[in-house]
Amino acid sequence: MAAGPGVNGGPPPRLEVRAASKRFPGVLANDRVSFAVRPGEVHALLGENGAGKSTLVKMIYGVLHPDEGGILWDGAPVKVADPRAARALGIGMVFQHFSLFEAMTVLENVALGMDKPGDLGALSVRVEEVSRAYGLPLDPHREVHTLSVGERQRIEIVRCLLQAPKLLIMDEPTSVLTPQEVERLFETLRKLASEGCSILYISHKLHEIRALCDRATILRGGRVVAECDPAIETATSLAQMMIGAELKSLDRRRGARAGEVRLTVEGLDLPSGDAHGIDLHNISLEVRGGEVFGIAGVAGNGQNELVQALSGEVLAERPEVIRIDNHAVGYLDAGERRRQGLCCVPEERLGHGAVPVMDLVENAVLSGHHRMGLLTALFIRALAAGRFAKRIVGDFDVRTPGVAASAGSLSGGNLQKFIVGREILQAPGVLVASQPTWGVDAGAAAAIHQALFDLAAQGTAVLVISQDLDELLAITDRLAVINVGVLSSALVTAEASVEEIGLLMGGIHGLDAHPEPARAGGDGD
Repeated sequence: MAAGPGVNGGPPPRLEVRAASKRFPGVLANDRVSFAVRPGEVHALLGENGAGKSTLVKMIYGVLHPDEGGILWDGAPVKVADPRAARALGIGMVFQHFSLFEAMTVLENVALGMDKPGDLGALSVRVEEVSRAYGLPLDPHREVHTLSVGERQRIEIVRCLLQAPKLLIMDEPTSVLTPQEVERLFETLRKLASEGCSILYISHKLHEIRALCDRATILRGGRVVAECDPAIETATSLAQMMIGAELKSLDRRRGARAGEVRLTVEGLDLPSGDAHGIDLHNISLEVRGGEVFGIAGVAGNGQNELVQALSGEVLAERPEVIRIDNHAVGYLDAGERRRQGLCCVPEERLGHGAVPVMDLVENAVLSGHHRMGLLTALFIRALAAGRFAKRIVGDFDVRTPGVAASAGSLSGGNLQKFIVGREILQAPGVLVASQPTWGVDAGAAAAIHQALFDLAAQGTAVLVISQDLDELLAITDRLAVINVGVLSSALVTAEASVEEIGLLMGGIHGLDAHPEPARAGGDGD
């Protein structure tokens, strides 16, 4: 491949991928993918789960190598042998999951992630200068465990900026940020782009793509299916290009009067059993039948501890602190709470929501036997269990060779659909769902949301805990915000502003241990 000029004789693209293919056993992850990113451009890479985005980015960053095709850098063909070679070219990457040592300082973490950090004193000055220049203030001497999630992301970004990247790859960078932090990040990215840095931006939040990105390349099934200007598209049209089909609109009658209170939490105080966990302080809430109630918050603010307390994995200090249909269940374990009508979708799929080495029938039995009658004494009712597993697969479009497949063999999005379906089809009186659409594509997310609506219409109290504020704004009747183990007062979703919720997510309500309970209004508000 020879170097060549850019469009109309201008400069060549900063990055050009030409006909790149990558195969794994039984899977063609990328099929002759071609696209280019210009200098100073913010370029989106879109696609549903399994579309090939991660494989493509790993080839650009040198983690994987294409089987066919290649990569051009500033118009010249290159072989990116490994991430060190990528960084030497000027490619930086901010991963979705941070790689930081909590017991170390900001400066120490920055130094560990650089190929040639140099003198630590000089590096400390550079960290302060760069972080201040780009609106990402950091104290180099703070220990990481004392920082918020948003501040930790700054470390990853500043570490890349110190190496003066020409291309910055960002993978789901706003999934752990408040709306205010998102806007500050966008200001930083726009400043970088104005200085000539190219940005390859991966996100499932389509309104962000429309607001930030100059162009978008859309992958489906490992192939490029479209390129567009996101600003002139709608979120719906982008989603439909991603999934290759019309996105079904959600059907829910809003404003209907909610039923009786089905889940009550009153004054729940719970110390975390984990040294790095979050203590819960005086959590109070009520969820009525027919209502979808949301809990928003940045990751790591007590969401997992709250799910464990509600599901019965961790018992409360008094039985009456948690009530299902006015029955005290605080001392009951998870199995007994299921018999009382509570089902739960945990955040962690493998190992918590499902056992990887077990097949789908066995995983259906794990949580379904209490309510679906799948056990006789100590024996599994094999035919009934098989029918239940097949119903989950069919109703929730779980892509699998069959119910004999192991849970670990499913993609993350398909396993999520299976776990959500398994809980919903048990027709619970109360459903607690943590990150119900985590890792699923737009079409699957819409199907899960519709299933939650249908469940609520049958009289179930639905509690959704999500880091995706857009999701909660779209599907909930009321919501509250959890921050450092404290739950805010409930807000009527239709009347709440993103700014107000963002301030609560950032802790504007402080550490008041006695907030007003998030109770349902008499009219199901």
